[in-house]
Amino acid sequence: MNASIENRIATRSAVISRVKRDLIQRLSLSYTEEDLHEDASLIGSGLGLDSLDALEIILGIEQEFRVKIEEGNISVLRSINTIVDYILENQTHPAASAQVTEGGTR
Repeated sequence: MNASIENRIATRSAVISRVKRDLIQRLSLSYTEEDLHEDASLIGSGLGLDSLDALEIILGIEQEFRVKIEEGNISVLRSINTIVDYILENQTHPAASAQVTEGGTR
């Protein structure tokens, strides 16, 4: 497999894991990372999170990944995959992506 593709897969996997850990910790969810499917709905019928949880998730994403989510852009919170897509598309610090793959924090 192409090294570039392998790097993107590794980076995405690391971000997924960090997002799951952050959600579990920040919202005091009684789930493990394995319990949270990347395509499950976060708000409403999926995990049953409410608007206060959504605000907490947004603040966490902005702090953890140093990306800004525009006010009213709730579509980012559709699922873990949409959050990860947003992070990877909007992360402006190349060093931040390197830290993601190393599992480090800032």
